[in-house]
Amino acid sequence: MSEITEIAIIGAGHAGIEAALAAARTGADTVLFTMSLESIANMPCNPSIGGTGKGHLVYEIDALGGEMGRAADLVTLQSRTLNLGKGAAVHSKRIQADRKEYQNIMKHTLETTKNLRLIQAEIVDIGIEDGRVCSVTTKLGEVWQCKAAVICTGTYLDSRIFVGDVNYESGPDGFLASKGLSAAIASLGVRLMRFKTGTPARVKGSTIDLSLLERQDGEESAIPYSFRTDDTYLDNCPQLPCHIVYTNAETHKIIRENISRSAMYSGQIHGTGPRYCPSIEDKLTRFADKERHQLFVEPVGANTEETYIQGFSTSLPVDVQRKMLASLKGFEKAEIMRYAYAIEYDCVDPTELYASLEFKKISGLYGAGQFNGTSGYEEAAAQGLIAGLNASLKLQGKEPLILSRSESYIGTLIDDLVTKGTNEPYRMMTSRSEYRLLLRQDNADARLTEKGYRAGLVSEEQYAAFLEKQRLVRAEIERLNSTYISPLAINPFLEKLDLPPVNSGFSLGDLLRRPEITYEMLSSLDKKRPHLPPRVLMTVEVTVKYEGYIKRQIAEVERHARLESKALSGDIDYLSIKGLRIEAAQKLAAVKPLTVGQASRISGVNPADISVLLIYLGLK
Repeated sequence: MSEITEIAIIGAGHAGIEAALAAARTGADTVLFTMSLESIANMPCNPSIGGTGKGHLVYEIDALGGEMGRAADLVTLQSRTLNLGKGAAVHSKRIQADRKEYQNIMKHTLETTKNLRLIQAEIVDIGIEDGRVCSVTTKLGEVWQCKAAVICTGTYLDSRIFVGDVNYESGPDGFLASKGLSAAIASLGVRLMRFKTGTPARVKGSTIDLSLLERQDGEESAIPYSFRTDDTYLDNCPQLPCHIVYTNAETHKIIRENISRSAMYSGQIHGTGPRYCPSIEDKLTRFADKERHQLFVEPVGANTEETYIQGFSTSLPVDVQRKMLASLKGFEKAEIMRYAYAIEYDCVDPTELYASLEFKKISGLYGAGQFNGTSGYEEAAAQGLIAGLNASLKLQGKEPLILSRSESYIGTLIDDLVTKGTNEPYRMMTSRSEYRLLLRQDNADARLTEKGYRAGLVSEEQYAAFLEKQRLVRAEIERLNSTYISPLAINPFLEKLDLPPVNSGFSLGDLLRRPEITYEMLSSLDKKRPHLPPRVLMTVEVTVKYEGYIKRQIAEVERHARLESKALSGDIDYLSIKGLRIEAAQKLAAVKPLTVGQASRISGVNPADISVLLIYLGLK
């Protein structure tokens, strides 16, 4: 039995969805394979989208024409912007999502997308001919001839569930594990790694005494993720509260007395877990001096009693899970609906990939998401979009879209993976970027929409709305900088803020640059200000307020761009370059960097090695 398609996407999690949509929307005949139609867009861990660094990724996905932000807006149960007490560079939007509604919306989007077929089938083999992918084979024996394929297998590859001393083959949430594909991938000469992640128990909400917990409400005025969502949409959506509870001495005693029964500490789990999302028993071990740990009690959906306890992930046995849960204030009578578990799975060493996310050894084969060693829905979706788009561009004979570190968090994420690799599930954080002030949430559209439009992912309507926003931003910044206010008007305003008076006039822009003054505060001095959308106002205020810092960071980008612009051929014999240290030569030969800039970021390659390389290339 043989079928034909241009691009095969393996897996319909967050990476697979964006990969399939990007490929299909740019004209490629695409088939998306999933082991279960019920698992599409599943959120086996926290039903939330965004967070520190992750929110930036969602805005960037949307700017490029991806789907995650739009769907997240439609299923928002609560919206909050994190880090508002810090600078604008680290402000990060996070929403609590209705898990089932998100799945329904994404599944229907896939079903109604032109050029895209959605098929429930398990892929067990990948065919290679003359060094390039030529087919994928299902467990039922169908052979799908294809010109490109994207592996988006998430945590399903040879996956195994661990709860105490019980372990068994399974994917997340009780779905079947993928059997056979992992061995097939390894047989292609690809290096695989073994990682681990986990999730807390789900608790019946009506059995929790929420009156004893700290209530956490969402923000009153929330700006949506997607450019396609009306600015005021979330203002009309009712938000559900979240709550905060804390572990205590009794909780810690229960965990410590039973820690030897944890699958993580009994030696059963061999995979490496995520550093920034540890299990509760790992937290107690690493932070032994802490008397309590904060846990977030969050709704899973508007029409379900299931409640998620963020921060309470564990692989302890079920009897211990019940005891430690009952030790929490307000949880004395709480009923567990789904027990917590750890899951181990295979993933690829991401240094096997180019920055396009194509395998170096196999033409037309791409990897994305947790298969590439990352952790999180947002990281997965970002990679999926890039991999699916680049697979389509390759079939069109076009150059791949490779985003730089200076223009996106997506570029930072991928560059970190393919250049440095990872020995634990990689999580995006704002601290990973050296260009944080340039890579803000509010200007993701300015940085990436043009690229999405040229690639064919951004519609004419969305592009026109983007151009109009940029016009409004420029016009308002110009107006603020050219509108001067006299000292007679400014000084009473400053006096109310306990600020010293001035002796000369200032522009509204100069006043806005003062740390104590916001755009909204200036309304009493600015009687002729136009009515502008919230998105425009946010970008205007940040751009004006941080103008000096932004200029300095742009200058730094330009200095680094000189190294990034020096391309490196993929067939350089680094081991034959005289003066290059053996370690550096071996690392360069393994990674095959595309530019001198990328070479400089490889672990084990120092500035002296780069100087030798530049001399060899005749560039110094």
